[in-house]
Amino acid sequence: MSDTAETQEAQTQEAQAPQLSMQRVFLKDISFESPRSPMIFQEEWKPEVGLELNTKSRQVGESVYEVVLEITVTVKNSGQTGYLVQIQQGGLFVISGLDDQQLHHALGASCPATLFPYARENIDAIVVKGSFPAIMLAPINFDALYLESLQKQQAETTQ
Repeated sequence: MSDTAETQEAQTQEAQAPQLSMQRVFLKDISFESPRSPMIFQEEWKPEVGLELNTKSRQVGESVYEVVLEITVTVKNSGQTGYLVQIQQGGLFVISGLDDQQLHHALGASCPATLFPYARENIDAIVVKGSFPAIMLAPINFDALYLESLQKQQAETTQ
C-alpha cells in the first residue's frame, strides 16, 4: 500500500471513530433568592435541602451540541424558605461517530455529568455570597437517572 493510501485510510478510520469532547463550559443563567433575609440569620439553622434536576440539549452545528444542566436547590429552615438557587450550567460538546442510542445516552447522562461539578461550584459560591453556610451537593449518578428516565418512558409507552 502506498503512503497516501495508508494516510487516507487512517484519516477515514479517525473520522469514523467515536468522539465526545467538551468545547466550552458556560453559565447560562443563575438566580439566588433569600426571601427572609436578614431575619433568618437570627434563627437556629437546621436546613432541609430540596433538589430538582433537569437537562436540555439541542444540536447547534455539525456534530456540535449544547447541553444545559438545570438545577434548583431549595433550602428550608423550620418549614420556611431560607434560600432558593436556580442555575443553568451549559456546555458545548462535539459528538460524532455514535449511533442514536449512544448519542441519546451521551446527551442525557455523560454531558450532564461533566457539567455537574461546574454547577455545584457555582451554587456553592453564590450561597456563601448570600451569607449562608457552604452547601456542597453530593455527587449524582447521571447514568442511573438516565436509565430510570428511559424505564419510565417505556412504561408510559406500553400503557
